[in-house]
Amino acid sequence: MSNTIVRGAMLLTGATFLSKFLGIIYVIPFHALVGGTGGTLYSFAYTPYNIILSISTIGVPLAVSKFVSKYNSLGDYETGRRMFKAGIALMLVTGFLAFLALFFSAEWLAGLMITSDNPENITVADLTMVIRMVSFALIVIPAMSIVRGFFQGHQSMGPTAVSQVVEQIVRIVFLLAAAFIIVVMMDGAISTAVGFATFAACIGGIASAGILWVYWKKRKPGLDKLLKQQTYTNDIPRKDLFKELFSYAGPFIIVGLATSLYQLVDSFTFERAMIAAGLKDIWEVSLSAINLYGHKLVIIPGTIATGLSLAVLPALTKTFTENNRVLLYKQINQALQIVLVLVIPAVVGLSVLSHEAYGALYGMNEIDTTGTLLKWYAPVGLLFSLFTVSSALLQGINQQKFAVISLSAGLLVKILFNIQLIHMFGAKGAIIGTMLAVGIAVSLNIWRVKATVHFPFKQVNKRTMLIGIFVIIMVIAIWIVKAVLGIFLPFDEERWAAILMLAAGVGTGGVVYLFLAHKSTLLEHVLGKRIGILDRIFGR
Repeated sequence: MSNTIVRGAMLLTGATFLSKFLGIIYVIPFHALVGGTGGTLYSFAYTPYNIILSISTIGVPLAVSKFVSKYNSLGDYETGRRMFKAGIALMLVTGFLAFLALFFSAEWLAGLMITSDNPENITVADLTMVIRMVSFALIVIPAMSIVRGFFQGHQSMGPTAVSQVVEQIVRIVFLLAAAFIIVVMMDGAISTAVGFATFAACIGGIASAGILWVYWKKRKPGLDKLLKQQTYTNDIPRKDLFKELFSYAGPFIIVGLATSLYQLVDSFTFERAMIAAGLKDIWEVSLSAINLYGHKLVIIPGTIATGLSLAVLPALTKTFTENNRVLLYKQINQALQIVLVLVIPAVVGLSVLSHEAYGALYGMNEIDTTGTLLKWYAPVGLLFSLFTVSSALLQGINQQKFAVISLSAGLLVKILFNIQLIHMFGAKGAIIGTMLAVGIAVSLNIWRVKATVHFPFKQVNKRTMLIGIFVIIMVIAIWIVKAVLGIFLPFDEERWAAILMLAAGVGTGGVVYLFLAHKSTLLEHVLGKRIGILDRIFGR
């Protein structure tokens, strides 16, 4: 059974990483087609969409999975099937209502986000159209998420992983094809291209639903056989089914909304604050550099680390229930240290190579602005990872409701200070606001973990100091490479040179850090075993 759990966790982690990686790749040609203005328009439309979508795609699948798994373990397969059917019906209704709400509120939302209706820039009409285009996905995706959760409840992670990757591939192909046809072949408006690009979410959702339907037809005979074999059912009323489901889903929904809520604050405040600060000419490029193009890079470092650390959490719940404090402390230590040992060097390296990374992927236009913003934003990736993992730790020790409190505290700080910070620091102020907000949420989560189980942070602190030393050496090595190659490569001006510099910097930094972490046995202690490929490269 443990092998099944680990295999499933790694399968979902791999699918998530592949989806995130594809999410970076597609924005390179997308940026070339629609530029910073198109990126800002895309980000504006996707933020309210993601908030509504997150309610079903993050909270509900996990809740359905937990619900189905619980009753399956009791031998009551009928109750899980009833929840599956009732959940699909509910999500079809709520998804359609969500579509209507977003479609018909699009103009109102656009008016709140855009204050200066300048035809040369993004207009309220442009944003209204794009929001309405993306809203159609809400008809499909919520119900689809229930199917994923049902399969996960049966310990079958393949349907979720495959449908997730197919959804991303189809979405990207449609998005880029539509943008290319409209902008290049038809010489159409950027806003029209972005509108069809957001509609790609609906096309991807339909493709994913098709994959899940194939899996359902294939697995249904076996699932029906389980139904016929059962001898007892709990016969729970439908109202109580939903009551139990939503009691599971609530905390997951709130935590899953975190990033979108921070971005929503930027959507409502960034433009007016930048104009008031005398930065009207660069607000569109700046916002797209933070919330779309830069964000795609920032969230990548934590994907693998977060997936690996979350793999220990089912065991964490069992250990906490059994009150085995020695093992509990070991599991919490591993979850936190996996994130720290992998994400700290990644975000620091991205910050040091920010201009080269942004220039290599998106071009050198306005690189002084965009590269600098990425340098500031990169460290927030560590805080996002720690928030996800610390919230999951709270779930494991039955303190999941506190994650709602910590997120609310961070969000309140973002709302209260975002405009003032932008006035003081320009576009960087929005990043500082997010940094403060997520930092406060993480600090509160960590405090709650310590207060609840009296977790000692001595080992985490010692390992973090060691990681810090290795990262400083890594940064020095990258600086030396930049100084030497800077004699020959104009990486501040030419994209090809930025690509070469990025490859050299990442390669040098990665080798130096991995060498130090391997030789000091840091990786062995954190991951629980030696890594064979590093033994062969660096020696034991």
